[in-house]
Amino acid sequence: MSGYFWFSDEQWARLSPLLPRGERGARRVDDRRVLSGIVHALKSGGRWSDCPREVYGPKKTLYNRFVRWSERGVWERIFKEVATIPDLPDRLFLDSTCIKVHRCAGGAKGGPWLMVSAGRTAAATPSSTPSAMHTDARSSSC
Repeated sequence: MSGYFWFSDEQWARLSPLLPRGERGARRVDDRRVLSGIVHALKSGGRWSDCPREVYGPKKTLYNRFVRWSERGVWERIFKEVATIPDLPDRLFLDSTCIKVHRCAGGAKGGPWLMVSAGRTAAATPSSTPSAMHTDARSSSC
């Protein structure tokens, strides 16, 4: 299981008492496997599709558990409890930021095209609007 996150026995012994118990509904699948999958997804940028089904189970199960426990405040309780463990370092940093760029930010298919301005006249003021000539300039360079 190299490259995959998995809670060690010591970590799981501390974490398992903090999980909700005795809830109504269908019996939950293996908590250790699912929570390890959630941590793996969060470490890889929050992409549920990066979690292999053979190791962590269905990605929909991981997502549903994460969302339901987030809505009910289970994760906050777990973080508060884990933060009070005495043998941890005096400072911990939890970073929940994620910087993503929209797929359009890198240029469209075919790459970026240059905006060609019409020839300036002496009395003309500078314009910041794209030129209508950009299609001609693009087709002549191909």
